[in-house]
Amino acid sequence: MICNHGVAGSSPAAGTNKIKGLREIAQPFFFQKRRKVQFRYSWGTIPAYKQHDTDAMATFVKTKSDTWKALVRKQGWPTVSKTFRIKRDAMDWARSTEDEMVRGTFILRTQSERITFSKAINRYLAEISPTKKPQTQKSEQVSARHLTSFFGKYSLAAISSELVAAYRDKRIADGLANNTIRIELALLSHLYTTAIREWGMGLTVNPVSNIRKPSPGAGRNRRLAIHEQEKLLAAVDAHSNPMLGWIVRIAIETGMRQSEITGIRCSQVDLERRLARLADTKNNTSRIVPLTRAATDVFKIAIANPTRPAETDLVFFGEPGRDGKRRPYEFKKAWGDIKKNLGIEDLRFHDLRHEAVSRLVEAGLSDQEVASISGHKSMQMLRRYTHLRAEDLVEKLDRISDRQ
Repeated sequence: MICNHGVAGSSPAAGTNKIKGLREIAQPFFFQKRRKVQFRYSWGTIPAYKQHDTDAMATFVKTKSDTWKALVRKQGWPTVSKTFRIKRDAMDWARSTEDEMVRGTFILRTQSERITFSKAINRYLAEISPTKKPQTQKSEQVSARHLTSFFGKYSLAAISSELVAAYRDKRIADGLANNTIRIELALLSHLYTTAIREWGMGLTVNPVSNIRKPSPGAGRNRRLAIHEQEKLLAAVDAHSNPMLGWIVRIAIETGMRQSEITGIRCSQVDLERRLARLADTKNNTSRIVPLTRAATDVFKIAIANPTRPAETDLVFFGEPGRDGKRRPYEFKKAWGDIKKNLGIEDLRFHDLRHEAVSRLVEAGLSDQEVASISGHKSMQMLRRYTHLRAEDLVEKLDRISDRQ
């Protein structure tokens, strides 16, 4: 405080004039464009100063737990608050928040800072996953378990690109396939996209978008040998449920996906015209699959199955669930046991689709004709599923040489 007591050896009036001169000099540096406000504490108020060029109001309250709570109020913006251990951190945060509000760049991050990854992924599985296909839902549930074991206790705001890269490296070190890791990262990325666009979580960056993804890989090149097919068909025919044998034969003959086969209904199969109409496919587009004579014969037997209950139209039906509804026949365990007994554990059911598509190409069908049967949208994807036998190409080369 400056006291107006005068200066030794001079008159009181002279001392007053000098003080006024000091105030005029100090005014531009300390008091210009400033007004007094009150910072409220739990035990009283302490005066402070605030700039006139912003109408934001910062209030600091010391809590009973000996922490500092900062509140920022500004017209046109939501009131925001945050608690800190020391007063200086609270003041720095309040100043930064006020500056962002003035510049119009402030984003409310409270939700993303409070919600854990575990809660966020559970919300995703409850709200977003049900809009996807059943097979995708199952895959996302498996991926979510692995992601939760690593990120579960972090808040969404705390997960950085460095942390996501550490997860990627850990999964690679664990020996997971590249495509598996890519699927898990895709789920994590879509979670953040949903949180930003639809949930208003106050996130500005998707941490997955800034990291390197594992390469997709060269793809599988597993063909079903003739002797393997003979053993496989004999084994599935001997299974207690004849539907397993019918499903495997239809896969080899038509190249249909597993979900397309097990989900097909009697009303979708035209035995007279030898056509199968698929309404619900992986690509979300319907298509009509022409049936070979062998496939038509299998469908005739399957549709005439005397054990089919009257309440279901599924060609390949399972036992009723807890809700009393019958769903498509599940044969994962039986398929695995048969492969193990035959010593062909590296064979996947999807490889039967590869085999069927490759045989269509080897039979002389054009790429467009094969794509119309298999349902591939692009020729690039079709080529990934088409693997010609080298020995068949040798025979064709020999026929060309013979003509010459």
